[in-house]
Amino acid sequence: MADTDFTSGDAGASATYPLQCSALRKNGHVMLKGRPCKIVDMSTSKTGKHGHAKVHLVGLDIFTNKKYEDICPSTHNMEVPHIKRLDYQLLNITDGYLSLMSTNGDVREDLKLPESDLGKEIEKKFDASEDILITVLSAIDEECAVGIKAANK
Repeated sequence: MADTDFTSGDAGASATYPLQCSALRKNGHVMLKGRPCKIVDMSTSKTGKHGHAKVHLVGLDIFTNKKYEDICPSTHNMEVPHIKRLDYQLLNITDGYLSLMSTNGDVREDLKLPESDLGKEIEKKFDASEDILITVLSAIDEECAVGIKAANK
């Protein structure tokens, strides 16, 4: 008998799915240079004598806001990341990490406080004892706090 451990496994669902380049839309998401990006601009060039129409994509990394560009034939498939947005209630900030509670009561303390203006705003509202929800974006095994809003009681 083989020593195979089946106690934990992956459903096999990928972090991305293929989509034809011509089906992508502005404000949608796509993988550019291996990073999940929001499409901010796209243009299509006409077909040449031999070949396909080409799509020029410009996207901003959803985590770092870095700009990426790519050119792809319109009939080829591009990878599109599965993106989840979840709201968590802020409980505490400890050593630069957020203590967050999900809607089902699970607490997580593994998310870093963003180093941007958003992080400063989160700290300011927390210090003022405001009840706030943190919007967390997750894609391709990466997570980041991307927004805040007042918690409705």
